[in-house]
Amino acid sequence: SFLGSIQLNITHFMALSKQKFTLPCRLILFQNTKSSTFRCRSVKQFIWSVSNSWGQCVGEVCGSGGVQTRTIWCVHMEGWTTHNSHCQHVEKPESKRQCFKVCDWHQDLFEWDISDWGACVLVPFFSNELKMRTTECITAQHGIQKRNIHCVRTSNRSTVSIRICEFFSQKPPVEQACLIPCPQDCVASDFTSWSSCSKTCGAGLQHRTRHVLAAPMYGGANCPNLTETRTCTNSVDCPVAEGEYQYSLKVGAWSKCRLPHNKDAVLNGRTTVDFGVSSNENNSITTQTLDSHHQFRHHQNHHGQAHIRYPMSWELEVGYQTRHVRCARSDGKNVMLSLCTKDTSPLTFQACVMPKDCQTSDWSSWSFCSKTCRSTDLSPGYRVRTRIMTQIPHGGGKQCPALEEKEACNIIGDLLPKCPRYTWRTTDWGECHIRHLLGQQDRRRANISLLCGGGVQTRKTYCVQVPDDSAAHYKKEVSRPVDAWLCDGDDPPLAAQNCSVPCQHQCSLSQWSPWSACLHENCKEPQGKKGFRQRKREVLWESSNTPGTCPHLMEFIPCEDPACYLWQTQQKGKCIPTNSSCGPGTAVQNVTCVDAEGGDVPDSHCVEEPPPTEEACDVACSADCVVGSWSSWSSCSHSCATKTAEGKQSRSRTVLAIPGKDGKTCPAAPALEEWRVCNGHPCTVFYWEASEWGPCTEDAPSKTNETSSRNETSACPVGFQSRNVSCMRRNAAPVISRRCLESSRPETTRPCLFPCKKDCVVTPFSEWTPCPASCLSDNSTAAMQSRYRIIIQTPANGGQECPDTLYEGRECDSVRVCPVFRWRMHKWHSCTLVPDSVRRGLSGSGEACGNGLETRGISCVGEDGEPANMTECLQWAGPIPSQIRECRVACKDDCTLTAWSRFSDCTGCGSSRTRRRSLVGRSKKKERCLNQEMYPLEENQTCPCNEFLSQPFGNWSGCILPNPPVFESLHGWMRHRELKECGQGLRYRAVACIDQRGRLVNPALCTDSGYIVEVCHIPCPLDCKLSDWSSWSACSSSCGSGLKIRSKWLREKAFNGGQPCPKLDLKNQVYEAVPCNRECGQYEWRIEPWSICTINTVDDLPACGEGVQSRKISRCVMRGTASREDGSPDDSMCDPEEMPPRAQLCYLACPNDCVVSAWGAWSNCPPQCDAGSARNRSRQILRLPAMENAACPDLLQSEPCLLNSTCFTYQYRVSDWSTCQLSENAICGQGSRSRLLDCVQSDGKTVELQMCQQFGLINKLQLLESCVVDCPVSCILSDWSPWADCSHTCGTQGHSVRTRRILQEAHEEGRPCPSQLSQTKPCSIRPCYMWLLNDWSPCAVEGGRGNVIKRRNLSCVVHWGNWHESPPPQPVDRELCGDVLRQQLQQEMEQPCFVPCPAGDCHLTQWSTWSSCQLTCLEGRSFESTGRQARSRAVIIQAMENQGSCPHQVFETQPCKGGKCHSYQWKTGGWTNNERPVWCQRSDGVNVTGGCFPQKRPTTLRHCHPACTKPFSHCTPSGVCGCEKGYTEVMTSHGFLDYCTRTPGVDNSKKADVKTNSGRLKPRPSQSNDLFSEWTLRPVGPGHTDGRVKLWVYAVAIVGFIVVLFIVMLSFLICKPSKTSKASPPPQKPLTLAYDGDVDM
Repeated sequence: SFLGSIQLNITHFMALSKQKFTLPCRLILFQNTKSSTFRCRSVKQFIWSVSNSWGQCVGEVCGSGGVQTRTIWCVHMEGWTTHNSHCQHVEKPESKRQCFKVCDWHQDLFEWDISDWGACVLVPFFSNELKMRTTECITAQHGIQKRNIHCVRTSNRSTVSIRICEFFSQKPPVEQACLIPCPQDCVASDFTSWSSCSKTCGAGLQHRTRHVLAAPMYGGANCPNLTETRTCTNSVDCPVAEGEYQYSLKVGAWSKCRLPHNKDAVLNGRTTVDFGVSSNENNSITTQTLDSHHQFRHHQNHHGQAHIRYPMSWELEVGYQTRHVRCARSDGKNVMLSLCTKDTSPLTFQACVMPKDCQTSDWSSWSFCSKTCRSTDLSPGYRVRTRIMTQIPHGGGKQCPALEEKEACNIIGDLLPKCPRYTWRTTDWGECHIRHLLGQQDRRRANISLLCGGGVQTRKTYCVQVPDDSAAHYKKEVSRPVDAWLCDGDDPPLAAQNCSVPCQHQCSLSQWSPWSACLHENCKEPQGKKGFRQRKREVLWESSNTPGTCPHLMEFIPCEDPACYLWQTQQKGKCIPTNSSCGPGTAVQNVTCVDAEGGDVPDSHCVEEPPPTEEACDVACSADCVVGSWSSWSSCSHSCATKTAEGKQSRSRTVLAIPGKDGKTCPAAPALEEWRVCNGHPCTVFYWEASEWGPCTEDAPSKTNETSSRNETSACPVGFQSRNVSCMRRNAAPVISRRCLESSRPETTRPCLFPCKKDCVVTPFSEWTPCPASCLSDNSTAAMQSRYRIIIQTPANGGQECPDTLYEGRECDSVRVCPVFRWRMHKWHSCTLVPDSVRRGLSGSGEACGNGLETRGISCVGEDGEPANMTECLQWAGPIPSQIRECRVACKDDCTLTAWSRFSDCTGCGSSRTRRRSLVGRSKKKERCLNQEMYPLEENQTCPCNEFLSQPFGNWSGCILPNPPVFESLHGWMRHRELKECGQGLRYRAVACIDQRGRLVNPALCTDSGYIVEVCHIPCPLDCKLSDWSSWSACSSSCGSGLKIRSKWLREKAFNGGQPCPKLDLKNQVYEAVPCNRECGQYEWRIEPWSICTINTVDDLPACGEGVQSRKISRCVMRGTASREDGSPDDSMCDPEEMPPRAQLCYLACPNDCVVSAWGAWSNCPPQCDAGSARNRSRQILRLPAMENAACPDLLQSEPCLLNSTCFTYQYRVSDWSTCQLSENAICGQGSRSRLLDCVQSDGKTVELQMCQQFGLINKLQLLESCVVDCPVSCILSDWSPWADCSHTCGTQGHSVRTRRILQEAHEEGRPCPSQLSQTKPCSIRPCYMWLLNDWSPCAVEGGRGNVIKRRNLSCVVHWGNWHESPPPQPVDRELCGDVLRQQLQQEMEQPCFVPCPAGDCHLTQWSTWSSCQLTCLEGRSFESTGRQARSRAVIIQAMENQGSCPHQVFETQPCKGGKCHSYQWKTGGWTNNERPVWCQRSDGVNVTGGCFPQKRPTTLRHCHPACTKPFSHCTPSGVCGCEKGYTEVMTSHGFLDYCTRTPGVDNSKKADVKTNSGRLKPRPSQSNDLFSEWTLRPVGPGHTDGRVKLWVYAVAIVGFIVVLFIVMLSFLICKPSKTSKASPPPQKPLTLAYDGDVDM
């Protein structure tokens, strides 16, 4: 320690800046890790050097006999080592010392005993003076906190030397820095108004006070003086005859209660308070033995195992107490008591109860920490320990300490496990239901079994604890359900979704293709002479479910002599005569081999012999008959051949030229027409028909082979399903398979997946609901607890069934029955008075009589009557019986009365009964005994009444439907149970049960349930009702695409939350439109052949030349029908513009004329009808003319291609999509929509699709596609929660609530969610009993002043829940509120008070009310949960001469909850005479003293710079110097006031010349401020040093004079009488008539 002090001193010296010290020896410290060297340069050259640390303690045995050594050597002052002889041995430091040798096992014997850190206190100033803060504290100030550290033995905790523990570990720090909040000054309220004068005559005193709002903290400024006093003088002088002094009886405080002397030593074996324990220890109930006392102290300090015996009974001691009474004169001197008392004097002694302190048990063990896991909020947990009261305090004994203690625990929590997380889980989706999508109207008419399409399936959500993430399969684990509120932070998953029930398969097919030729079954390998004709159609669209189940796509007809490849001939060359220019000849024809579709194939494919390449023909000679070429074959009359009919078709040709002489004649008429059989195949059509696929079955042979692949790819086994395929004859039964084309036979088997076997999966049971924590009485019903589990997956395909039990309930086993204890009251002891010796010494009276106290003991017994600890009765036996009561021993002079008579009989409810007594003997003549207030002779009492009145209270609750049972709600989700929202329910209204005096009583006395229950009905929602669909309208177009429409109309609107209507038009209708198509060219005009060309011949000339031929147009028929079939449509179905001509010119060539064929078809124009293009047609010469020079007509004809005349373009056009078409039995879901394709001519006319195809247009547009109609999902709600506990346990304000949440919002046209998601019903009205603290009794002493006690009582009242409102609280029996003794222990029932003497006592005021709760805050945010509130007492001075004996003002604080943060701000008022008020205001608007930072206080006085020293000048509010009223400022060039001059014309009494008086008058004092000093327009400006008036003043005067003159003249003209009237008019009052209320008039 010596070395350390030297080091500190030297370091301090070195820190000083370049100071020289005159020292005999200057010490310099060389910092070395191994040694410390000291040099003394002035005297010595060599010094001793020692090592910094002692060596290890060495000794033979452990203990104090060890030795420590250190190294010492001699060094020169320059630092080099030398021999030890150079240094003086006298100054050599010690190299050895004794030490305590420590062994390893010593470490277990000693340890550091470290106390908790003390409070953080401010660091004291070095000057020890409190200095004013010059800067405002922003956040906090520095402080220091200390703790006590001792080295103790672990065996008995005794203190040993600190050096012992330092051998094992370093001493912990004793103090540390800390932060203290900024200083908070004392904050006081505003002063009250001044009191009245203390005297009514002469001079007196007045005072005003203020109270403390916030006490000073953290070094803040102390509270200011709470009282201000000033003298006051009355106009009335005090009378001279009044006495000089006033006398007051002054009563002192009661002394402590003490026992008489003969009882001080002997305690009669009773249990008493042991006062030997120090004040900071908990007192205990002990017998008078020293051992138990020591055991208790040891147990309190070290939590040992000593057992404390709880008392078995309570006894009280009666003692006495005294007080001083004196007579005081107004000057403070004591005088004879007789000057103050007349007949009676206050008591100076009284019996009292000896104090008993509150006794408590030991602390219980700490409860488990509320924080058991590591969470993200980092808030600490808490743990609690309690103790119970074993002795209630009596007679002003020490009150009970806190019976509960709470402390923080697991503050950091790093070692705790992570807190469990909770998440939502869901069950599997339930079955798909469609019925719930139907409206009320559709449900009654629909066949539920046939419904298909879109539906809704639901599932249940439940909350589970998330397992540890470290488990890889934690998501698959099934956890037990927990309360849903644990998952409230997250939104639950959807509880409903759309689903689909497969409908009957739908296909959209194309038209049948034409029948093919008779072909072999396999053209690559033709066999036999039997073949098939076939036709096909394609699938345009099919529904997505079960693909491959469309109707058959191919049809077959057996035929004979099939040929896959045929020879096709085409005549290409002209007919070349063989011998001459006409006659027989040959024509070359092209022969090719084609397949069934007409495509060219190699000639080797055609098996038959090819036809000849040349064909015989004739070239007509000039006289031969010329016949035209054959027409095309007509349509076949029948589509197939039957036994009775066959198809036929014909073709014809006409005679173009008649023969001449010797020419070849024309063929006969039958030869001009040919007929042939067509469609000779039978009408029997065959096709393959496939049945539905059968169930999936396991194929036995492949079962073993598929096992491995099954396990690898899918959990479900692979099987096969089959179907029957048979050859069907149209509209008949199946036939043999040979009738159908075997190569197109559909497949009969396909692989499939077996339906997976699904076992039922349920969650584990939830935890049992907790049993009641408190005990139950014997007659109460058994407490129940329950648990449940949830079905996650329902069984399917033979899986394990679900268990029957999903809900279990049982009686609670752990709930204990409340023990039964009762109080046993002992006999009352005799009345105890103040001892005779005390009474004689104080009053001189020798009679043992008067008021006293009597006590009794109480004990606790169990149900079996055996004694028990008092703590058991404190917990279970109810209110504590009274142990003390007042008594009186009659004195000789007391009034004597008879005993009370019996009460009179009651006459009914609400009546009263009476009892009486009377004075006896001499008491009848004593005046004081006749005082009825002191000695009442009659007593009235209200008769008990058991009649109660029930009256309804409050409003009816809403109509409440019953909840389904718990078990039903657990099962109902899988079948999508609909919540019942309508029907019969109940509504409730609370009943208040009151007695005859209007007090609220238990509702069970009036009703069983506490309610009026009434049946109610909730109207059911009515869905929107529409009519049925109307029939489809006809297609709007006769050719191409159009629309057909159907509609529904509104029958009934939705009501009361029913399913809403779809969007309706203005006519309240809803439409559905779908495209339709009519084939163009579907109908044609049926025409007959042309007649023979009729030529009108003259004489015998040959019938040739130009003629006329006609034909008959029979009717409009459908294209493709037989010519003689009936039932043709109306002619309007055919286009009249397209009707063929009925007659035409014809030409029959004469002999020897040139004959040409009919015109061929026009050639095609370019596709885009290009300008300048043309089209051509040609014809051939059939017969040359006889004359060589005769010309033939033109063989080629051409015309331009004109758009929309001779040339047309074509394009595809599609219609809009139709609405989504569903299956007949579907409401929503998957459907299809279509659009139609038209071929449109360039002139806008719709034509056949073949026209676009002929022009090579390819349609790439999709005409059919799938679509979805959204399902009208109705709102889905959760079950109602259980009814919550009542919001109030008593009174009329209580209500219970239950809630539900929306699981699925309504979608599309579903039924909307109801607005009511919570329901409320009133609670039964129970009476609210409460203890009401009465007002304090007046602080007064009979006939005297001084220290007395004021008291207040507790009364039990009943109210209706809000006792501030009517009806007001009414008193009831104390037993209804509980234990009055315990309630009194929690309240302050007595307070010392002081009644000042009028003779001039200086005294304190009563305590002010507690201030509002205030928190310590930083930037508006509090960093503490407990606030503080303050109250104070101010000093009142009644006489200035007694000021020296005044007490000090006091204040006190207490913790509080629910505090607020306050800020303080300086506020200022307006300036008045250069002064303004400045005050500090709290953020809640309260004006205070203190709280605001003094250095920021605004100024209250305003000064001009420079000061206003000129005569008649003053400082204006704007801060500049101005002149007084009547004077004008004359300013310097710098803008400062030069002097003040008199304003002209202000003083009317003196007519001064402006010019002579300007600026030359001496200044004189003025009584008012300058009127013009603040004008904007001044009549005399500062620039006019001679006082001249400005020019505008003269101008204003002239204008004013002209205006006055004009008004006078105008008034004269108006008021002048008219001269036209001869007779004098009556007197007028023009001024009165002209007055219009204007003040100027």
